[in-house]
Amino acid sequence: MQTNTGLIDTMIVSGVLRTPHIINAFKERDRKDFVPEALHERLYVDAPLPIGQSQTISQPSTVAFMLELLRVKEGDDVLDIGSGSGWTTALLCELVGESGTVIGLERHDKLVSLGQENLARLGGKHCHIERAVGTLGMASETFDSILVSASAEDIPHELFSQMRIGARLVIPVQNSIFRFTKASGSEIKKEEYPGFVFVPLIY
Repeated sequence: MQTNTGLIDTMIVSGVLRTPHIINAFKERDRKDFVPEALHERLYVDAPLPIGQSQTISQPSTVAFMLELLRVKEGDDVLDIGSGSGWTTALLCELVGESGTVIGLERHDKLVSLGQENLARLGGKHCHIERAVGTLGMASETFDSILVSASAEDIPHELFSQMRIGARLVIPVQNSIFRFTKASGSEIKKEEYPGFVFVPLIY
């Protein structure tokens, strides 16, 4: 069976994983802590795995690709929409350090509980998971980065108002991953990277 180190090395060789502090986050936040025990023989396969409620934990190389696009910095405030079993929230938590914050949002109660339990084992009071309340994101807050791990049908313009100036939003829309950067109060820059498959975003 492949190891976490082997998986990371494979992603580095392929070029999808490049940034030292993101590489370190993958080393510190092993996927095994977020995958059901029955699937542990497939832990380090570069593929999505089921976590219940018709949801999946994303393919590691796709997570790496999105985190490289997101460019999270130490001290950032980050929103993680579709936190699932908590892996992406934990990776982001490692990236922002204790001077930043990460809020994970998940709409399935069982996954909210699972993600909270997984995060609690790792420690760190600056990161937590909440139940999504039927709207997309947190309309009353703004963030330095927003990560969405499920595919929207259309570009969710409501998230743009939750971005600070200079903030980045990385989100799948249909079969592409988009990065939106808020250049000013009225200008949003868009980049598209096609060729991906995600579970649908429902809220």
